[in-house]
Amino acid sequence: MINMKKCLSVLVLLMGSLTLSACGDDAAKPQSDSVQAPQQTFKWKLVTAWPKNFPGLGRAPETFAKNVERMSNGRLQIKVYGAGEIVPGFEVFDAVSQGTAEMGHAAAYYWKGKVPAAQLFTAIPFGMNATEMNGWFHYGGGMELWREVYKPFGIIPFAGGNTGVQLAGWFKKEINSIDDLKGLKMRIPGLGGEVLAKLGGVPVALTGGELFTSLQSGAIDATEWVGPYNDLAFGLYKAADYYYYTGWHEPGPALEFTVNEKAFNSLPDDLQAIIEIATRAVNQDMLDEYTAKNNEAMQSLLKKHNVDMRPFPDSVVAELKKASLAVMQEQAAADPMFAKVYKSYAEFQKGVTEYHRISEWEYYKNR
Repeated sequence: MINMKKCLSVLVLLMGSLTLSACGDDAAKPQSDSVQAPQQTFKWKLVTAWPKNFPGLGRAPETFAKNVERMSNGRLQIKVYGAGEIVPGFEVFDAVSQGTAEMGHAAAYYWKGKVPAAQLFTAIPFGMNATEMNGWFHYGGGMELWREVYKPFGIIPFAGGNTGVQLAGWFKKEINSIDDLKGLKMRIPGLGGEVLAKLGGVPVALTGGELFTSLQSGAIDATEWVGPYNDLAFGLYKAADYYYYTGWHEPGPALEFTVNEKAFNSLPDDLQAIIEIATRAVNQDMLDEYTAKNNEAMQSLLKKHNVDMRPFPDSVVAELKKASLAVMQEQAAADPMFAKVYKSYAEFQKGVTEYHRISEWEYYKNR
């Protein structure tokens, strides 16, 4: 005799088994695995000290923002603002510190009134070139010191580009001796400005967008900016007769990306890594661009615009070097953090100078 209750139980089990088989493996998966939570999207502002899309300096943050959006598949979107669009160029540091913008792109020596040691992360007169600066930053302890200096302001710095050796600048009069610098009103920031002041000149703080009109109007007698690539774009050859080199004041000026620490820490690890990698890429890309474009622009200035390009006399360079050493010693004596960073910088420069004497310098002499 058939046990009907047992048969019904078996039938129910078979039907359940067939149903699972028909649905495939998905039916056996937990519901939480089949629904993926959407990833968070971050929208940031990046303020700069440069005119919007300015060649080289202004292009770098735009390139960075595009790379970040592409690498993050749109999860981190960064809008770039030129100087004056949200804050003036000289207020980038404060804007990032206060969270007005999550990021900034500028030059560290602009903040010397707030953080004297910051100047060392841009350039030192007669200091290291771009290659040497990058070596110090990334493998010589410079980046750790940079972040220590900015930590009290809630800012994380990253190297953000380098223009290579700059030129001495545009002058309305000839410079034949060190006396010609006395009373000279010149746009020159950072430690270079301190050296000019020590020699009797008058350093003036101006952003890039103010240079041409200030030079043309006579508000200043001279200006340094970057080099042929940017100087040609600004038309500085129309406002001054003499273009001097060597770039004693900025032999390897580094730019910086600054990131608000709280904003950075709010990002997941992969987006933090993307920022680190993207800044590193732009840091090198800018140097590559200036190496190529400065050469082209110099030829245009010389051949098309007949610019009078000349070196400073040796006697002037010698006096600038002497004054530079005095300024560095004074700055170090006045500020313990400046002294700490300068010690690291000077030690690295001493070693790399000796190495480059038998490598780069020997090669340049013989090629």
